[in-house]
Amino acid sequence: MSDRAPHTGPSRPTRRLFSRTSWPEARFLADVLRTETVGGGLLLLGAVIALVWANSPWESAYQTLGGWVPWAGGAALHLDLSLSAWAADGLLAVFFFVVGLELKREFVVGELRDPRRAALPVVAAVGGMALPALIYVAVNLAAGGDGLRGWAIPTATDIAFALAVLAIIGSHLPQGLRAFLLTLAVVDDLLAITVIAIFYTDDFSPLPLLAALAPIALFGLLVQRRRTWWWALIPLAVAAWTLVHASGVHATVAGVLLGFTVPVLGRDGDTHGLAEHLEHRWRPVSAGFAVPVFAFFAAGVSLRGADLGAIVTDPIVIGVVAGLVVGKAVGIFGSTFLLARFTRARLDEDITWADLLGVALLAGVGFTVSLLIGELAFGAGSAADDNVKAAVLTGSVIAALLAAVVLVRRNAAYRRIAEAEAVDTDRDGVPDVYQRGDG
Repeated sequence: MSDRAPHTGPSRPTRRLFSRTSWPEARFLADVLRTETVGGGLLLLGAVIALVWANSPWESAYQTLGGWVPWAGGAALHLDLSLSAWAADGLLAVFFFVVGLELKREFVVGELRDPRRAALPVVAAVGGMALPALIYVAVNLAAGGDGLRGWAIPTATDIAFALAVLAIIGSHLPQGLRAFLLTLAVVDDLLAITVIAIFYTDDFSPLPLLAALAPIALFGLLVQRRRTWWWALIPLAVAAWTLVHASGVHATVAGVLLGFTVPVLGRDGDTHGLAEHLEHRWRPVSAGFAVPVFAFFAAGVSLRGADLGAIVTDPIVIGVVAGLVVGKAVGIFGSTFLLARFTRARLDEDITWADLLGVALLAGVGFTVSLLIGELAFGAGSAADDNVKAAVLTGSVIAALLAAVVLVRRNAAYRRIAEAEAVDTDRDGVPDVYQRGDG
């Protein structure tokens, strides 16, 4: 029974947080979870190979490979990039194109189309980005403020890693938690893209950026008319990427803008929109190649001969680790609790606050975007960037382990409930859910 005092005003339906999604939405989430689980494994493999190689006697070969410039003649278009830069600027554009498709789908037919339902993941994502940034800033201000440029590093959540961990340990967790984590990560990605575009753009040139609108508009015109000619769309995408890169804005923003132009709703009897079609086609490229290759070039921090004491006490490292482990969990859990406390919303009856705490901890797994922001903030290959890599890896591992401790216990509890219901069903042929009158 409720402990609220009765009131005489008109009753309003109580809005639940993390309520079950529709079956089409659940099927879509399941597809995403399966693909991202594999992608998370490949991402982890790429990072492990990089760490082993960078700390082996063949470290110089790893550094030489990452620093090799395949097209030295591209200086006029700022395309005389090393392999590691191509991975960060080029391959991640594919990742952000898929993110753009996800974002538009969520705003058109997903969780974010209803402002009331969107309030929760938006507030949670904002809280989960603001508090880590504040913790990082506080730590670095106390140390003199030399590392303040990296304030956004601990604000990102790596959806591939997080979903991979959740899929491995969360076989019986409620669907609402998985939906919440995915939607939270989508909002998190949108905010991270905005931060990169605004705060990490150097030597801005407006003319190339304005020129990029032409291929983006042509790309949008073709996809709106369902003209999916690869020989037209890919050159237009490359042209948009090149111009955005030349403008000084990080080139991955081009991927998001291109994703936004793709229609989500189907027509002419087509049950699936073009955005979903392109997402299914390009997600394997993103999760299976682009992101793992980026991880391979970005995660190779060498600790051979390093002063571990200096690294551990570096304010940048402390700020990143504290932001990912403490800031993410408290920011997401706290903002959600406050939203439930001061509104009529409450958790779904199948979900507890302990479940939410586990997912909030899991959101502290930051990798892809955190490493990217670290490179943009301090420069690839710098001593500060190496410390950022060590901090991101350490914070992500700690967050994943803490989340696993909580979620494994919750998963075991839900497994026992499922087994008990299965026994009752076998005994009388009627599932418990119907016996309780909930069906």
